[in-house]
Amino acid sequence: MSEPLIGNVSDTARWMASYRAAETRRPDALFHDPFADRLAGDRGRAIAATAPRLARNGWWWITRTKLIDDLVAESVKNGCDRVLNLATGFDTRPYRLELPNSLDWIEADLPQLIQEKNRLLTGETARCQLSRVAVDLADAPSRTAFLADATSGARNTVVITEGLLLYLSQQQAGALAEDLHRKEIGGWITDVIAPAIVRRMMRQMPSLDKAPMMFEPTDGVAFFEQRGWSVGTVQSILKYARRWRRLPAALRPVAYLPDPNPRRLSHAPWSGVVRFHR
Repeated sequence: MSEPLIGNVSDTARWMASYRAAETRRPDALFHDPFADRLAGDRGRAIAATAPRLARNGWWWITRTKLIDDLVAESVKNGCDRVLNLATGFDTRPYRLELPNSLDWIEADLPQLIQEKNRLLTGETARCQLSRVAVDLADAPSRTAFLADATSGARNTVVITEGLLLYLSQQQAGALAEDLHRKEIGGWITDVIAPAIVRRMMRQMPSLDKAPMMFEPTDGVAFFEQRGWSVGTVQSILKYARRWRRLPAALRPVAYLPDPNPRRLSHAPWSGVVRFHR
């Protein structure tokens, strides 16, 4: 029996890197990631090739990447002095964004992925003060200890959870939101995906059985408000994909429909990038 393309959640990091590599090759690229193709490898490209037809060009993930890039840049401009990227995967923002050398950037992920990333990026120089920490963020005591250490001494910390919440249970996502809120964190940037999209992806990509998408809050951003967070910015991935000409033609009419209430997602096929404040 052949090995599944996605053997665990870490393989999705290769998948995302393949889309960043494809975007980088475009003459009208929204961003450039010269390391993405190396990080994706054959496995990442193979996973991307099995994506549903309307998602195969990676429009959703490319748009999410660009939205988060811009929010990070804005946060740094407004005084952020430390970024915590949780479940960082093969993200390369410390190497490709225009960042001040004084910025502290801490990446956290599972030990095996950290080791592989260190190997693949050997000899490359980050544009800020980059460190990586091997930690299982699903383990509450380990997460608590990591967050206490990672936030110590910073004046204005911003947390990124790009693609992390999707693979947590409702209970785990809630515990993480509460843990982050207890720390001196200035902002939290994350993606929020409605149940309709989560369930569709699970139906259309059998290979995700080894990395099931579980977090599907019908109450959207209200899930986080109930845990002390206030909503700063809500950006529809569909709308920005249309604006940046990445949306497949079949989906363009949908982008002109009004956005649903982000606190009442129910069956709406909505997803967005959200910035929360304490």
